[in-house]
Amino acid sequence: MSNKIVLSRLYELILPYRFLFMLAMFAALAVAGLSGAQAYMVKPLLDKIFFEKSAYFLAILPFALVALFAVKGFFYGLNYFLLAKIGQTVIRDMRTRVFEHIHLQSLSFFHKTPTGELISRVITDINLMQAAISTAVVGLLRDFFQVIFLLIVIFTMNWKLALISFFLIPAAAIPIVRFGRIFRRISTMMQEQTAEISNIMHESITGAPVVKAFTMEQYESKRFSTQVSKLFKTMLERAKYRCIQHPLMEIIGGIGIALILWFGGKEVIIGNATPGTFFAFLTALIMVYEPIKKVSRINAVIQEGLAAAVRIFGLLDQKPDILSKPGAHDLAPFEKVITLQDLQFSYDGKNPVLKDINLTVPAGEILAIVGPSGSGKSTLTNLIPRFFDIEKGSLLIDGVNIKDITLKSLRNQIAIVTQQTILFNDTIRENIAYGDQNKSEEDIKKAADAAHALTFIEALPDGFNTVIGESGIRLSGGERQRLSIARAILKNAPILILDEATSALDTESEREVQKALENLMKDRTTFVIAHRLSTIKNADRIIVIKDGRIIEEGTHTNLLSLKGEYETLYNMQYQD
Repeated sequence: MSNKIVLSRLYELILPYRFLFMLAMFAALAVAGLSGAQAYMVKPLLDKIFFEKSAYFLAILPFALVALFAVKGFFYGLNYFLLAKIGQTVIRDMRTRVFEHIHLQSLSFFHKTPTGELISRVITDINLMQAAISTAVVGLLRDFFQVIFLLIVIFTMNWKLALISFFLIPAAAIPIVRFGRIFRRISTMMQEQTAEISNIMHESITGAPVVKAFTMEQYESKRFSTQVSKLFKTMLERAKYRCIQHPLMEIIGGIGIALILWFGGKEVIIGNATPGTFFAFLTALIMVYEPIKKVSRINAVIQEGLAAAVRIFGLLDQKPDILSKPGAHDLAPFEKVITLQDLQFSYDGKNPVLKDINLTVPAGEILAIVGPSGSGKSTLTNLIPRFFDIEKGSLLIDGVNIKDITLKSLRNQIAIVTQQTILFNDTIRENIAYGDQNKSEEDIKKAADAAHALTFIEALPDGFNTVIGESGIRLSGGERQRLSIARAILKNAPILILDEATSALDTESEREVQKALENLMKDRTTFVIAHRLSTIKNADRIIVIKDGRIIEEGTHTNLLSLKGEYETLYNMQYQD
């Protein structure tokens, strides 16, 4: 992505705040004009007071200078505040936009993109954009106008001397452009390495029990240290180029001022210019060169911000795989049947995970799905809420293709309880009411009671106000699972998906959770993925999936009598 495209997209972000931006530009013009006036006042200050010894000018000029500095200071502060406000507002909007965009993505996006990298984009990359917009742009715009006004002052005083400055400015710009390319490359590397550090931290912290169980603390420290060392080397490289850039700019400035002194001194000696004119010119030139040197100092910040913007815009340009199509309508409350017709699906577009699935599930049926690991059980249930899109065939709810209805209305009618319990670092109340924040306290208590969770919740010192920690770490596995069941009960969706909801629990916890699940399944169309076949004996129907195909179908008793795959799975469990 070229700088031109990046800058145009950044401009689009600023466009909604154009009134504030125009006001800031007016303040910047005022600062630039007053800076030119400051330089120009050196001429009467020297010629009228120190050479002509005018008492009148001695009385007037000090007050004029104070007024000039005061007015300039006001406009400088106004310009800084307005541009900083615009920059911070743009960054706030960008963070929100990126966060919302991430949550529009399908599950496949999260499978492919490390969590640490996404966190780095939202925090680190946008921080770098903030530095570029809020700090660099503030200075650049103001200094640009200042250079223009000061060049006008320079030309009005002595055009011959001004020509020398026209050689000085391009000479100073060349290293800025060259170093800018270097800083852009280094900044991209730094951001990628920072994202990798964030990812390693996220993995090692969330996986702390495994790290400790396998005594891999030193291994994780080494892995982290290696990545930090890579970032250290990259930052040292940036520091090296910064160290070279600054002295080079000082040398260019010194050569330019030396030429001005030599040529300007000659002009004063032969009488073509007054000392006041010469020193006013020299003051203006130094004031011109200061913003140019400042650009060289903040060049790395600008390039880091542009590199970060490329990564952010790259993320925003990723179109979600699954969206409600234009004209999609809301799904009416589910009443009759879910139908899967000639369904086929693969994750990579090459190797089918599900093949020729034909299935009819009437409302209120409890359908159990069993099969060897990797056979496609979870994939099948993930297609019902459109976490992934079907490649061939169709999935109909009451005769309506799920691709023709809005995602929100579809998912509002589906509740899910998975083996991996997803809870948030919030209170028990907020976790149960996660799907519907408007539920009453009484509704939440009823849901907890139905999930066999009320007893342990009320035994806690803070009851429903207990903060459960990240992923519910302060609760046992069974307690966490019962909270997720309470959340599903409170949602009161007509379609329920249970993905091995009890497989990770001990016998006692499983018994409690199974009671809660029985309450949850009442009067609902339920898809149960079960590893423990003992938990699905009473299912209305059981289907057996192997290698992506439905190979057997029937009740528990019927399937055992077939002496096929189901009996093999059943005997393996009970022999164990």
